[in-house]
Amino acid sequence: MNILQQMIGFMNKEELRHFKLFANRTNASPERKDLQLFNYIRNSFPDYEESKIQEKLYGKGDKNTLYRLKNRLLEDVSRSLAMQYFETTEYNLILNQIALARLFQARNQSEIAVHFLTRAEKKAEELEIFELLDLIYNELIRLSQETLEINPQVYIPKRKDNRLKLNLLQEIDDVLADVVYQIKTSQNFSGTDYFRLEDLQKKVHDFTKDKAFRNSTQLRFKVYQSISRIMLQKQDFRSLEKYLLKTFAEFEKQKLFSKSNHEVKLQMLTYLINSLFKNGKSALSLEYADKLKAAMTEYNSMLYEKYLFYYYNSLVINYSQTDLKRAIEILHEARENPVIRKLPSYIVFIYINLATLNFDNRDFKQALRNLVKLCMEPGFKNLDIGLRFKVHVAELIIRYELGDFDFVEHKLEQLKKDFSAQLHKPEYGRQQKIMEIIHAMVMTHSLKKDKALTSQINKLISSRDSDEQAQNDLLNYNEWLKAKLLS
Repeated sequence: MNILQQMIGFMNKEELRHFKLFANRTNASPERKDLQLFNYIRNSFPDYEESKIQEKLYGKGDKNTLYRLKNRLLEDVSRSLAMQYFETTEYNLILNQIALARLFQARNQSEIAVHFLTRAEKKAEELEIFELLDLIYNELIRLSQETLEINPQVYIPKRKDNRLKLNLLQEIDDVLADVVYQIKTSQNFSGTDYFRLEDLQKKVHDFTKDKAFRNSTQLRFKVYQSISRIMLQKQDFRSLEKYLLKTFAEFEKQKLFSKSNHEVKLQMLTYLINSLFKNGKSALSLEYADKLKAAMTEYNSMLYEKYLFYYYNSLVINYSQTDLKRAIEILHEARENPVIRKLPSYIVFIYINLATLNFDNRDFKQALRNLVKLCMEPGFKNLDIGLRFKVHVAELIIRYELGDFDFVEHKLEQLKKDFSAQLHKPEYGRQQKIMEIIHAMVMTHSLKKDKALTSQINKLISSRDSDEQAQNDLLNYNEWLKAKLLS
């Protein structure tokens, strides 16, 4: 999807109003082509036919004129958003003060430039935003060459000390970003890369030995994020629960949470909800889901939309254990929410949950419908290949339950071609075995009388770590096969 379409399509009412005021500040004519293009994109979103708007604005002539109009509109929308939000966060406010300092420095008005830089420095130090402090010290040291108002010997040691902190933080960020990406793309359905975790653990250990950081709020948050990711990737949910309960209580007691780090609070609550669920404590998990919802409304609901999906997910995972009907209702509600629909990746996981919950509820037709819709979603192809493979295997199981054996046989052959590289890897051995079993189940006249097949099934179910591996199945192969043997 084009960037301009996304920016305009996802604008809220306040942003639309601000843009109209911004655009009409010099010329309010309704015949303006840029506003006609803006309105067309907004009203037709997410659909967009360039030939249609081309003909309306310029006829069937050269498209270069339309491309220039689109570029100009993109610049105007960007400026409008930048103006609207330049001081909505303290981070943005600091950036704005740095920009103003550069403006006055270019005009040789060093006294004004120093004023804005010292204000920015004070706020960045207070919030421990080391990357902005580095930028501010660079500006002050550079400015010291043009004015006697600044003694560089004051700022050179500050810059050196700040860079030590910044470099260490960035080292952890680099590894942490890699771990987070692996978690997001695999959603715990794929294997763990322990080399990444070991690297992250080493950096956290080195980090916490540095005495200069022990009283740093930024450090404590960074350590929390790193330890949580390590435990999550290792699936050590019992340790994660204990750590989060203790750390969250400490952070609240010491009043470390603020508007500038509000997302850390919401993230901690989300992790805590999930770890409690994993440990079979749904009632307590739902209590923390209520706390998450309340926290989402803090600071004028600044992060409400970003965490709305996680709130819905916290309800679904818990009700899926106690009330399947209620869990499915929540998923349908989430699917229709305009905030959720903005991001294809959210819709993808809603369909995954709808498919699995309907399967558990033995509504196989609904499970299949949601699985087919899932595969048609734009975000599906961006999922981890292991997860996509499991989605297709889940479809085999559902199709088998519906008695669509011809499709199952055809699908099996297709999967062997599409995932041939994966089927040769040991980490996909479980998928290979279940595919072989499904093929044998289609071909046999009686599952119970087929000793070779029942032996094959029992071997998979009773194999080492089978129950642990089943937790990562999209549909639990063990439970499904046990039910088949008993039916």
